[in-house]
Amino acid sequence: MGRILIVEDEPQLLRAMRINLHSRGHEVRTAVDGGHALREAASHPPDLVVLDLGLPDLDGIDVIRGLRGWTSVPIIVLSGRTSGHDKIAALDAGADDYVTKPFSVEELLARIRAVTRRAGGVETGPVIIIGRHRIDFAAKAVTTLPDPAAPPADGGTPGAAETAGTGAAAAEAGAAEAGQVPEAVRLTPTEWRLLATLVREPGKLISSRSLLDQVWGPGHADDTSSLRLYVNRLRRKLEPDPSRPRHLTTEPGMGYRYQP
Repeated sequence: MGRILIVEDEPQLLRAMRINLHSRGHEVRTAVDGGHALREAASHPPDLVVLDLGLPDLDGIDVIRGLRGWTSVPIIVLSGRTSGHDKIAALDAGADDYVTKPFSVEELLARIRAVTRRAGGVETGPVIIIGRHRIDFAAKAVTTLPDPAAPPADGGTPGAAETAGTGAAAAEAGAAEAGQVPEAVRLTPTEWRLLATLVREPGKLISSRSLLDQVWGPGHADDTSSLRLYVNRLRRKLEPDPSRPRHLTTEPGMGYRYQP
């Protein structure tokens, strides 16, 4: 199976998780504080991290940020913190799932299976265009393509790139002619997963329940407020007019749809 790093300072819980995961064929390594976790992950890169937020030396959020500085390995947070603010902070920092203590081992195993499936690869094409945004799923990069109608830096004819073709090629040609530099747009890991799930099936209505299950995993089927929050964030970052979305649309009471 895979190599799992468990970061937990409570000895009995750490031992129980290690025994259960090892018995199911996983190679398990452990750490009891944040510094140890970061060193362990660097020296023995894991396939998945199970991370407690309440550590004796570092807050778990800081550990997530430290890991996300160099790896996209799935991270499942364990925490006794139940507020929506704490969950959003962990997910925004780069966590893939959030499990509230107390929890059952079977629930943890189900979450591990879910995030492992989601980490298996994006099924969309490598690059799509939403409005003036070029989205590269392979590189995990979003750039805002300059407006081809903007006046070129050398005083040439605005919109000259329109003769070069359509879509990304034309926009990039326009940027080059205008002497403009594309602007990077940052998406959080959760925003990437949500966007990838939506664009995987262009034009198809995807139910809110299905999106929650695919993006957040089992146990989040009723968390529609988080789904609305993240859809609105994507719209603010990607839509030409977020208040009147053209590409990430809502079917009230049903779900969401990606319109190319």
